Formats: sequence, structure tokens, C-alpha cells
Amino acid sequence: MGLFLSKKEAAGDNHYEGNAILRMLAYMKPYLTTFLFCILLVLAITGLELYKPILIGDAIDRYILSDGPVDARFAGILKASAYYLCVLLVLFVFNRAQYLMLQTMGQKIIYRVRQEVFEHILSLTMRFFDNTPVGKLVTRVTNDVEALNEMYSNILVKLFRNICMVFGIAVMMLVLNVRMALYSFVLVPFVIVLTWLFKNISRKAYQLTKTRVTALNTFLSENISGMRLIQIFVREKEKHRDFCARSRELYQANFRELMVFAIFRPSIVFCYSAALVIVLIAGGNEVLRGTISMGTLYVFINYVKSFFQPIQDLAEQLSTLQSAVASAEKICTILDVKPLIQDPEKPVELTDIKGRIEFQNVWFAYDGENYVLRDVSFVIEPGMSVAFVGATGAGKSSILNLIGRYYDIQKGRILIDGVDIRDLDRKKLRAAIGQVQQDVFIFTGDVRSNIRLRDEEISDEAVREAAKYVNADRFIDGLEHGYEEEVAERGATFSAGQRQLLSFARTLAHNPRILILDEATANIDTETEQWIQDGLAKLMQGRTTILVAHRLSTIQHADKIIVMHKGKIRESGTHRELLEQNGIYKKLYELQLS
Repeated sequence: MGLFLSKKEAAGDNHYEGNAILRMLAYMKPYLTTFLFCILLVLAITGLELYKPILIGDAIDRYILSDGPVDARFAGILKASAYYLCVLLVLFVFNRAQYLMLQTMGQKIIYRVRQEVFEHILSLTMRFFDNTPVGKLVTRVTNDVEALNEMYSNILVKLFRNICMVFGIAVMMLVLNVRMALYSFVLVPFVIVLTWLFKNISRKAYQLTKTRVTALNTFLSENISGMRLIQIFVREKEKHRDFCARSRELYQANFRELMVFAIFRPSIVFCYSAALVIVLIAGGNEVLRGTISMGTLYVFINYVKSFFQPIQDLAEQLSTLQSAVASAEKICTILDVKPLIQDPEKPVELTDIKGRIEFQNVWFAYDGENYVLRDVSFVIEPGMSVAFVGATGAGKSSILNLIGRYYDIQKGRILIDGVDIRDLDRKKLRAAIGQVQQDVFIFTGDVRSNIRLRDEEISDEAVREAAKYVNADRFIDGLEHGYEEEVAERGATFSAGQRQLLSFARTLAHNPRILILDEATANIDTETEQWIQDGLAKLMQGRTTILVAHRLSTIQHADKIIVMHKGKIRESGTHRELLEQNGIYKKLYELQLS
């Protein structure tokens, strides 16, 4: 495993072109006063750190190695010790204050960034989620945002502190003794080259590690969600093998990082030790010759140690900063994704949606090229129930997605109450539509929260009425805690029928004007289906209802049935009219009867 990575490995999935670090620093603007005060504290701390060796060196020359009276020398030592203790106490107070202020500022900024990233993800259109793995988004909101915390609360100030320390020590050395300072600086060019190499190699290693962490999170998210299918087909060994391969790739990336540090840190320690030997030899000679005092030699020995430590810290902090930059670039990449569907600047206000739906020569393709709907036109009057039938891929579900404007069409118009849906506010449009799908998503929490969906305007009584209306109360009342019953992730402890009843209660509680049922009874047992059919009859009254179903027996009583085939409307009419036409619908009906 080499330390140098290929450009492809280092690049990973990072494609951000702007200056991510400057963009992230903009989040510090509300806390600029706090940050500047911390910088002042850093300057004070640096000055005190530089003063500590001088205080001791001066005590060595004036009190320990002098020829004065013992009592006076001892008193001087006590006085110097008191000064040194005061310096340590002030350093403690300043460091403590700086730490608390920076950590508080960092956590507030991270909280804001995390909120903004998730809010932005919520605003993105379905096309983005069709193409983006869930694990990648989870990594952006958690790991990558948390990586910025170190930058805000630690790295920036420490970088400034170490830079001040390096230059401050260099200046103090030159002031004390130019020749000794030059001896101390002999290995600095080598350290600079070593630091430059470390910064570049570690950056590539960090980028690769983050890319492979994302890949592993994506793999875990997908496979844990599909664990039932994995166990049904007995693919545990194969999935474990895939996981081991990805885990090994992450291990190798982390090992590269470890090797980079394993070479850099001992190299800096070696440089420090070599510089210390040079100072001891040269300084000892100067002391013997009487050119400098023992106290000055002590100061230089301390400064040499203090000189190389900030250089090592600088390199590692720059490396950590590179990691934060890599995370910032990935976060900015997400934040720069523009929703494909935009609300109009001045949306048309529909105070009371009646539910008239009209498609006018609609053409639609998910990828913009391969059309799944071709010149589709139809009208659904308010209060009508209309069913769409056809083979898989005919375009039925696409029509449902377009009504809520989850995707935008390429040609034609879709009207709600005579208004193009592109002229309406999306939130208000979707609030008027209640959609029940075949695969019901149940959130963790309790039964009540899954019906209400955090809409506090829906009272507990309304929740109970909705559940009762669709017969969901028949199983809810049988739960140990009723509406407060804890719900497992994805409603795993409920049957498919129970989950579907909850989704009906959820839809009814939000009182939509347009009702969309996409294979809503496909996974329901016979008894539960009878409960639902009873509730649906009430639910559909006075609402425009659109149904998609493969079982034609469930849609025979619809006011109109539209037959789709290869993205086009082939037939339209009532159940009896379509049977008389002796076309596609009749063939589908006879096939199901047989």
C-alpha cells in the first residue's frame, strides 16, 4: 500500500469547483466579535508562553549561579517562582476562557450548518433522490458536518497561535543571540520541505478515506434496509463478502493515513533532537568561552523544543484542515444542487380547490428523452372517481406523480381548477392532495404521530375520528397502549394491512380535496380489504379520486376508467362501456377472470 494515491482515488466523488473554505467561514460572521476576542487571548497566551523560559533563565543567572548572599538569592528564587506561578494561573484562565468560547461558537455554527443542509435536502425534488444513495446523504448530514466542528472550534485559532509562536520564538532567539539562533535554524529548511510533503500526501489520504466512508455508509444503508430480502434469498455470505471488501478498502485508506503520520511525526522529533544536540554543543562551547550565560543557554534549549512543537502541530492542523475542507466541499456540493422544480415568484392563489384535473397534450420523460407519457389528454371533474389501468410501464403511476408536481413535464399543461400547476405554490398544491401508495412508510414514534405527521393543527379527536372512519381503530384499540403504542422502524411490528389502514387514517386526517390511491389495496388481506372498502366509500364522497389498480374488481364502480398502453390513452369509459368496446380492457378483464 503506497502513500501516494492516484488522481482518481484521491478525487473520489468530490467535484466542487468553488472555494469551500471561504464559504464555510462565512458562517462565522455572527460570531466575529467572539472570534476576534479569542485571537486577542491567543496573542496574550503566546506572549506569556514566550516569557516563561526567560523568567527561569533570568532566575538561573541572577540567583542560582550568582555569588551574592544565600538568603538574598533564595528570596530571589521565591520571587521568580511566585511570578512563574502567576503566569501559569493567568495562562490557565486565558486558555479556559478561549476553549469555552471557541467550543460554544463551534457548536452553534455546526448546529446551523446541519439544519441548513437538512432543510436544503428537504427542498430537493424527487429526481435528486432517484439518483442519490441514502447513505451518501446521511454521511453529508452527520460525518461531514461534524468534521467542520474541529475547524471552527479548534483549528483556526490554533493555526494562528502556532504561527505566532513560531515567529515569536524566532524573533526572541534573534534578539537574544543571533549566532545561537542561526544554529537553531539549521534544520528549518528540511522541516519546511517535510511539512509541505506531509500536507499534500495527507490531503489525498483524507479525501480517499472520506470517499470510502461514504461508500461504506451507502452500502450499509441499502443492505440493512433490504435485510429481509437478503435473508429470504439466503445471501448473507455474499453480502458479508461485499461488506468485507468495502471495509478492507476503508482499512487500507485509514492505514495510508496512519503511515503518513508514522513517518512525519518521528521525522519532526528527529529534527528536534538533532537541533537540540546542535544547540547543546554550540551553546555549551559559547558558555565555556563566556560568550553567553547558562540562563541564556537554558532559554534556547526551551525555545528549540517550543519551536519544533508548533511546526509539527501546524502540519497536523493543516492536515486536519484539509479534512475539513474535503468535508466542506462535499457539503457545498449538496447545497449547490438546485431543485429542478421551482415555485413561481407570484403564485396563483386558489382559496378553495374544487378538484378539477385536466391534462392537455402532456408529454413526459424522467430522463428528458425516453417518453413514458405521450400526448396524454383527459379531464376529471370535481367529485369524480377515475381509475387508470394498464400493463406495467404504461404510465399510470407517472400520471399520479405529475399531478402533485413531483416532476415537471416536457410538453403540454396540467391544470387544477383551470390553473396550470406550475403557477401554483407547491406546498399548497400538495396539501390539497392525499396520496396512498402500495408501499406504506411508517415512521418511528407512536401511532398518533404517524397519523398526525407533526401537524399540530390536527387534534387528538380528529386523529381518532379519522382512524375510526377508515376502520383503523379496530386494530389500534386492541394495542396495549392504543394511540400511544410505540412504532418500530418502518412499522415492522404491524402487518401490511395494519400499515395500510394507518396510511388511510393519515390521509383522511389531513382532509385532502383530491384523493390518489396507487395500488392501495394490493397487499391487503380479504378481511382488511373489506374494512378499507367500507372506509373508502365514505372517504371518496365529495372528493376527486384517482385510482390505480391491477385488480380490476376493485375499480369497476369508478365513474370513469382510462386504459393506458405504452404511454398513451387507448380507451376510456365506464366498466360496462369498456367491456362493450371489446378492446384492451376486455382482454385484461377476461384474463383476470380466467
